[in-house]
Amino acid sequence: MTTDSAARSTSRSSAHRRRRLLLVFVLGLVPWSVQTFATGSPALLFPWGLASPATGSVTTITDFFLRFTMGLPDYILAWPVGVACYVVALASALSGVLFGREDVRLTAAGLILAGVTQLEVARGFSVQPGRTAWPVGTVLLWAVAGFLYWSRAGERDAGGSSR
Repeated sequence: MTTDSAARSTSRSSAHRRRRLLLVFVLGLVPWSVQTFATGSPALLFPWGLASPATGSVTTITDFFLRFTMGLPDYILAWPVGVACYVVALASALSGVLFGREDVRLTAAGLILAGVTQLEVARGFSVQPGRTAWPVGTVLLWAVAGFLYWSRAGERDAGGSSR
């Protein structure tokens, strides 16, 4: 009976770790900032690059920082810092799936810090005339961080009870 209970618990926690990884992974596919211009054409800032749907152009983050580095404003430098924080969160969640060892606090902290950096990016873009930036990523990163942290706290409480 105890072995069966332990096997179910292990299977359940493995499924939770895979769901956490999926949630964190999806954050890398959504725009972290949406810039709207007075001309009406939006630009989408992803962790991997900048896309302009109106023109169909895409500039990867590596091109942006390795090829187009002349005259970049300081606020844009928060973008790669946020990506680095996101990669830490993703690596933490991945280690939970691969090795069964995830520190959810590290995952959540990486997401929270990535969200903070995107506030700076959005602020910097918004002070330019005719441009507004919406920090969509901040909201999503913080929402997932809160969900991961608090759902993990609930798992610990349930695991520690006498069920």
